[in-house]
Amino acid sequence: MSARGACFPLALVALASVVTAEYPSRSDAEYDFGDYRGRWCLDHLGFVYSIGEVYHPSPAGCPCTCTADGPVCARPRCPRIHPKCTRVTYRSCCPVCEAFRRVCVHRGQTYKVLEEFWLSPCEKCRCEDNMEVYCTVAECPKLHCVNPTYVPHQCCPICKNGPNCFVGNMVIPAGVRVEVDEQKVCYCSYKEGTWETHHQATCEIRELKSSNGATHDQTERQLEPELETIP
Repeated sequence: MSARGACFPLALVALASVVTAEYPSRSDAEYDFGDYRGRWCLDHLGFVYSIGEVYHPSPAGCPCTCTADGPVCARPRCPRIHPKCTRVTYRSCCPVCEAFRRVCVHRGQTYKVLEEFWLSPCEKCRCEDNMEVYCTVAECPKLHCVNPTYVPHQCCPICKNGPNCFVGNMVIPAGVRVEVDEQKVCYCSYKEGTWETHHQATCEIRELKSSNGATHDQTERQLEPELETIP
């Protein structure tokens, strides 16, 4: 064997002695910590916590306090999980939502995002991008009648007989003068500056005429006796 070949095994022996010196072998008894209760606490990864320390025994575990009798754990007050949550994980003892359904739930019904729907003939709703439902209520125009009619499947009432107003309990049409009786003439008047009628009609009292054409006041004056002045 050459001198170079003899040197190679000797080098391996020397390297092994160095490794042995740096990393001495230990028996299993040297790694046995014994009963740690009353001294410290361990988590799932083997980390050591002193008496009085607060720690999490596992990623999903509740927070615990290390005591001489072992860990004492308390469940914290966790926030509620959203009903649209589809995937739940646990962090620090509390559930955490990881994924949501992209829908809106309103009054037990499910709607897609940006879907519009009607709750009633007057109430229109929309499922917005934040998965919340927003509704608007229709504002009906002012009516020019006192007896509106409600049509099925329509939100706002209509004046089926046109604009009108009241004379007592009687309804008269707007735009005409109506003789209520021999003395009274009524008509629907409009609010100043608008086409909106007053609910109650405006009425005028006419003077009655006698058969000879004189008014009632004139007839009364004619029947009055003339009084002579005594000198």
